[in-house]
Amino acid sequence: MAYATTRSLLHRRAIFPPLLSRRNLSVSATADSQLDSNHDPSSSSAPDHSMESSNGDDAIFVKTRDKTSVTMPTSFMTGSIVGKRFYEQVTTRMADDGNGWTVMLDYRTLKTPSKRPMKLPTLGLAKAIAAEWEYQQKDGIRPFTMPLMKLVCTALERVPVTRAKIIDNLMRNFHQDLVFCRFPGDSDLTKGVLEKQEEKIDPILQWVESEFGFKPVTYSSFFVGKQEEGLTKEIEILLKKTNDCQLASIDAMAAAAHSLIIPLAIFRGRLGIEEAIELIRLEEDHQVDRWGLVEGGHDVDIADLKVQISAAVVFLGLSQRI
Repeated sequence: MAYATTRSLLHRRAIFPPLLSRRNLSVSATADSQLDSNHDPSSSSAPDHSMESSNGDDAIFVKTRDKTSVTMPTSFMTGSIVGKRFYEQVTTRMADDGNGWTVMLDYRTLKTPSKRPMKLPTLGLAKAIAAEWEYQQKDGIRPFTMPLMKLVCTALERVPVTRAKIIDNLMRNFHQDLVFCRFPGDSDLTKGVLEKQEEKIDPILQWVESEFGFKPVTYSSFFVGKQEEGLTKEIEILLKKTNDCQLASIDAMAAAAHSLIIPLAIFRGRLGIEEAIELIRLEEDHQVDRWGLVEGGHDVDIADLKVQISAAVVFLGLSQRI
């Protein structure tokens, strides 16, 4: 069969895999004695807490003597509970140099994986990150409830040093974008999907032509097609003009959507969250309508997609200075 289904084929081929590694992400905090005159973290009377899991690789260390630091293990980005909540109050304040905002865990300044103060571009984003830390329960810190924290670490630490690789990865998979793939219309199994693609995706392709000056090519072959060089160059130029937060958001959405056009349409204000999710799930929703929803399968996929896209869109908005 010389035809490719749209999202199922792309999913199997892992189009737009997340380039940004989830390994070795750490979050640190350091004491600031000026925040609390009644507490001197360098004092010998300060408590010394150390929490360690049974697995040495997943240990969390919290020390409150000469330095106060919290190092999150690999599991911080893979969903495991990484340790008990070690702080009482979460606040935000302006950075010491007046350039950006920081999040405070008690008297500790939240730091980036490379142990630099985490300076956020807007107060709104700082408040959102603080809310994620405030949400954590006494019995454990749950990384999967902190998608904005993950995006912040990506934007501040990974994007600046891997920007060229991120863009290369996005452009390498651009020709296999979800919105360019079409179901064949000569089968009862796929005809309904093709009709939905024409109704929902054709307006986005028209927007691409209007926005970038080149008409996209659609295809239904396993060997896919190739977009015009002019369109490819215009998309790459746009990516190169993004700042680190914007590129982190676009890359995260592309990984979830198996598409670069959909994140760019969100970035340019052409699509909203619900519209984007509808386009991404066009084929699967058609199959669910026909054959039924698999509990613990389809519903989990839908929830995960909504979190990934919504978090990236919120991060994109909150990170922009007005």
